[in-house]
Amino acid sequence: MADKFSKDVRSRIMSSIRSQDTKIEITFRKTLWSAGYRYRKNSSKMLGKPDVVLRKYKTVIFIDSCFWHRCPYHFKKPKSNLRYWNPKIKRNKERDKEVTYWYRRKGWKVLRFWEHRVNKSLESCINKTIDVLLKQAKVMDISLKS
Repeated sequence: MADKFSKDVRSRIMSSIRSQDTKIEITFRKTLWSAGYRYRKNSSKMLGKPDVVLRKYKTVIFIDSCFWHRCPYHFKKPKSNLRYWNPKIKRNKERDKEVTYWYRRKGWKVLRFWEHRVNKSLESCINKTIDVLLKQAKVMDISLKS
């Protein structure tokens, strides 16, 4: 099936898709910040460029898009240019596993939230994050006084 947009229009549409600082990420980070947790965002020094890095707690957080990371509930397979999209999305999934494995091997906690989960239940995602951070603080013997 041919694309319903011209190459130029499709290019403009695709270039407007943000890779960081999406509304979901900003909302998640602001809520985490207001809970008193300080972090770095989209650190290019970290493998996989996590959305949130909490070095003090050796924890990284990724908020995965339902399309780019092939959510089992919401992913809609593109109808055109499958020779490009199938390997692209497959590689994204493989990279997610590799990055998660790398951090875990180094003793880091890795949290991954689907965009739809953050949208639907921000509070439960933040609570899960805080639970993990509190456990990490205990394991690492970190003072919680900030």
